[in-house]
Amino acid sequence: MRVGKVSASRRDWRPDSDETLTDRLVDFVGLLREHGIHAGPSETVDAASAIVALGIENRDRLRSGLAACLLRRNGQRAVFDQLFDLYFLTAERPTPATVPESVDTLRERLTAALAADDQAALAELARQTLTELGGYGGVGGAGQPSRPVTTASGAGWSSYQTMKALRPEELLERIVAGMNGAGELDSAVQTIEAQRRLRTFRSAVQTEARLRSADLRGTDYIARRGVDTATDRIDFLGAREQDLAEMRRLVNPLARKLATRLAARRRKAVRGQIDMRRTLRRSMATGGVPVDPVLRARKHGRPDLVVLADLSGSVTGFAEFTLQLVQALQDQFSKVRSFGFIDTCDEITGFFTPGEPPVPGLSARIIREANVSRFGSSNYGEALRTFADTHLDTLGPRTSLLILGDARTNRTDPNLPALQAMTDRAKHAYWLNPEPARSWSTGDSAASTYADHVTMHECRNVRQLTEVISRLLPA
Repeated sequence: MRVGKVSASRRDWRPDSDETLTDRLVDFVGLLREHGIHAGPSETVDAASAIVALGIENRDRLRSGLAACLLRRNGQRAVFDQLFDLYFLTAERPTPATVPESVDTLRERLTAALAADDQAALAELARQTLTELGGYGGVGGAGQPSRPVTTASGAGWSSYQTMKALRPEELLERIVAGMNGAGELDSAVQTIEAQRRLRTFRSAVQTEARLRSADLRGTDYIARRGVDTATDRIDFLGAREQDLAEMRRLVNPLARKLATRLAARRRKAVRGQIDMRRTLRRSMATGGVPVDPVLRARKHGRPDLVVLADLSGSVTGFAEFTLQLVQALQDQFSKVRSFGFIDTCDEITGFFTPGEPPVPGLSARIIREANVSRFGSSNYGEALRTFADTHLDTLGPRTSLLILGDARTNRTDPNLPALQAMTDRAKHAYWLNPEPARSWSTGDSAASTYADHVTMHECRNVRQLTEVISRLLPA
């Protein structure tokens, strides 16, 4: 299919270019795969047909059509949009301002444009503010017009630098006031709308910075190094607050997916061992030859689940997400009980309400209201002792024990006897560790020591956690 050609430097279609739109689509799909979006040949063919049907004039319509053809999972759209911008949009060349405007003037214009929701003015401001405030390494500076760049090295554009100079969050009240709200309810609604407009403007600045950097350093370079990681591939230990918020939105869809997968496994495992008595009786019709063996129906007993989660420091996001996922999957177990700890242990089952969406700040609330911390530093040995002394009766021959944490003990006693007592009582015991396996023997980590007594799995991101949970769910 040849539907025009693309300019490699400007990412726009021109008939005199050396690269066809087909080549651009193939490169685009290849980068999607590198970022964890698995689009196969059939999806690529569908995307090509969508380009023919939708045309290339309306980029928003083309974006939606390609997303419908190529995406199959939640949490992939943000990465898709960034790569689409690089491959199918055109960056505006920075032009020197006749009279560079001050930061205060730019902020006043931004406030007015956001209050009026003037899309044309906001688009122009995204380009202008980036030109005047976001250049580094010879591209431009605060209050200075951009200067020509002859080499890609040491130069680029920074959306972070631009937004830091503008400080748009400080303008929120003025934006709401400019929206002419009346009444307390109107003010609350308009605050939410103003925050949405600020996020949209920030995204526009980030997109323009990415496109200009691609002009300087090449599309492939920026596509591989300047695109945010998909939500399900972000490490729990390095996740930002906005990443954790996106992860929370994945909890219920992910739980439904895992429950469906488990139901399919159970359907395949309906029948168990051969029933010899009934098989021999049936064989009388074939001269004693057991042509058609009779199988016993398996009895599916749903086990109890006990979760013990480290709520300290950087592992908080991992523990909170996993606890919410387990609670969303509680229908797959006869009973779910959750316990949290930092340097002591307490039951936290009551903090989770199945069916309700997860809320931010849950871990902070648990630490504030539950008895999980005395001194504030992780102490796995003391936490395991507390559990073994006060909650050991929650474990039994039908119980699966799930421990969540990085096993960093602050060089205190790991208390292996307490862990051994817990694993001896439980039917199954698993440990999910958010750190990479290569770090399990470094510093104050006792992961390798604990791994000798309980099966430990690396769960650095949502994708790894999904794979491990799906394997451990009872069939």
